[in-house]
Amino acid sequence: MAAIPHFTGDANPYGGGDPYADYRTADFPFTHHADLADRQLGAAVIAAADEFFAQRENLLLPGRAEFDPEHFGHKGKIMDGWETRRRRGVSADHPWPADDDHDWALVRLGAPGVIRGIVVDTAHFRGNYPQAVSVEGTSVPGSPSPEALLGGDVKWTTLVPRTPVGGHAANGFAVSVEQRFTHLRVNQHPDGGIARLRVYGEVVPDPEWLAVLGTFDVVALENGGRAEDASNLFYSPASNTIQPGRSRKMDDGWETRRRRDRGNDWIRYRLAAQSRIRALEIDTAYLKGNSAGWASVSVRDGEDGEWTEILPRTRLQPDTNHRFVLPDPAVGTHARVDIYPDGGISRLRLFGSLTEEGAAGLTARHQELGG
Repeated sequence: MAAIPHFTGDANPYGGGDPYADYRTADFPFTHHADLADRQLGAAVIAAADEFFAQRENLLLPGRAEFDPEHFGHKGKIMDGWETRRRRGVSADHPWPADDDHDWALVRLGAPGVIRGIVVDTAHFRGNYPQAVSVEGTSVPGSPSPEALLGGDVKWTTLVPRTPVGGHAANGFAVSVEQRFTHLRVNQHPDGGIARLRVYGEVVPDPEWLAVLGTFDVVALENGGRAEDASNLFYSPASNTIQPGRSRKMDDGWETRRRRDRGNDWIRYRLAAQSRIRALEIDTAYLKGNSAGWASVSVRDGEDGEWTEILPRTRLQPDTNHRFVLPDPAVGTHARVDIYPDGGISRLRLFGSLTEEGAAGLTARHQELGG
């Protein structure tokens, strides 16, 4: 794996024009994973040591941070991010912050899982970004309060050690800790501002919860499903199709570029575990002049299994949720939706339950990762 680009130091003061013209960024190798800190999954910044200049909730907003050079409020420049006040020392003789002084924010992941990489984005924080950042993770069941998470009996694991970062830059960190985490503590040393936080990884669901549910969406991102590959990602990511809830606008689904050949587009998924599928939905919400014309769905059991069609090529209507009950349950670990010839769908739902083999495998992985 190539070394991850690392940024340090101030960016130039904003000089007008496109504020992103001198933004420092890179292609990080882990961003194909789901963002476990996605608000759509239920993530939240539940507490922060300080948020004097800009609110902690901005950290998880979708999309890139915006910058308005004329936007000031009663406390100063209003930034699209999380920004704390300047720390001071204890006296005139010691006006500088102590070496261990820092601000922190507690983040509840939307879906617990194994973290593969973290991006601490300091976009537009050019001279007011933190000198360094660090990130810790923990796994606590239920819905613990900030006070409980900060208690002395909670064990925190270092995911990103204290590392210098750059201003107006996407600061990326690969994570190699093979554990399941539910919460993060993001630290900025000693103070400053962070625009966005992205936490890329693999969802690891609670097998006891899925067992209680019985029948559920076995391809849903929040239940441990994931989009492994797709023929085309021109307009939007394939993982949109397994996000929670219905699509709320056109770019909240999956749309491909227009084909000018005789081929077709597709997405391949890995299910939560080996499952028995009984019904499915294909939704084209908000895709009106660009929905797929037809779709088929296939499953396979195992990495080398043969693909078996469970829904033959079927005409789709624009802006419509299509429901299908299978004549016989289909067992598989992977699924594939093919659309013809191009266009898009907003959601795919595969309703079923885990097989005994699937449930056993999921339980073993959950235990192995400290769940």
